[in-house]
Amino acid sequence: MSIQTKIIPVASGKGGVGKSIFAASLSIALARRGYSTVAVDLDLGGSNLYTCLGLPNTRPGIGDYLKAGNLKFKDLLTDTGIPNLQFIAGDGRTPFMANISYDQRLLLIRELKKISAHYLILDLGAGSIFNTLSFFGLSYKSMIITNFETPSVMNFIMFLRNFMFRLISSVVRHNRKVLNMLIEAFQQPMTSAPITVNAIIGKIAAVDLTLAEEVKKTCEKYTPRIIFNMGDHPDDLKILKKLDASLKQGLSVQTEYFGFIFYDDTVRLSAKKREVLMSCYPQSVAAQNIERIASRVINNWDRTIENSADRLVAEVKELYHRRK
Repeated sequence: MSIQTKIIPVASGKGGVGKSIFAASLSIALARRGYSTVAVDLDLGGSNLYTCLGLPNTRPGIGDYLKAGNLKFKDLLTDTGIPNLQFIAGDGRTPFMANISYDQRLLLIRELKKISAHYLILDLGAGSIFNTLSFFGLSYKSMIITNFETPSVMNFIMFLRNFMFRLISSVVRHNRKVLNMLIEAFQQPMTSAPITVNAIIGKIAAVDLTLAEEVKKTCEKYTPRIIFNMGDHPDDLKILKKLDASLKQGLSVQTEYFGFIFYDDTVRLSAKKREVLMSCYPQSVAAQNIERIASRVINNWDRTIENSADRLVAEVKELYHRRK
């Protein structure tokens, strides 16, 4: 009986928010529970997932595969020494791979979908380049991680905005008239009012009602899962009401507030010493928070978490008071 692989892309609006450590740690947590897991470094141009897994940068990776032409993708799979967990390196040995071509991107997507494992964790590059947005769209329940600093929150909102607009463009690409109209709308000057997804769908409906309905249904399939990292206090989550309103009104996107990781200096220490957080500090606050997120992944993969904001606030308050 074949395994139905669950793909979890992990993105961030900007660097420095703990994306790669989270992707590695989530992979380890899932593997430890007996699920075959593959962690893939798709942060092309800045690959370092191997360090978070405690591995040397000695194996060929995706950069070598795309450049050499004589490697089989399955041969990139590397055992990590952690039961049930394998790894595919990025471009650590082959530089200048950040801007791969459209054909190379399609090739990678085809090969990634052939991997047989319970979970496929994709550590994506920070920011909103087309490659990252395309890989993020491989799952209806991708994850995006942010901390509570204003630039990080703004960049994560911008990432989701770019993803939704990229998604819409992919649906209408065969209708040149509509596509040109969207390109013009996206290129509005900064002094113009921000264009919303609903406004875009309205513009499409004025030209092609059937296509507008297809765009609407496609957008509604995606429920990005948000992970808040480096939190200090439950009060950090007071931003949720305003944030949720902004995402719904501006992007018409239904998100799930999926996890909260308390600030833990152990994470910085493990990174500095090139130690694996989940292996060397399994009882640390951050590791335990990530274990909770892994449980949520396993138990809620195909389910929408109702009232996710209220649920997360209640959980974080409980965890905070336990620490006191």
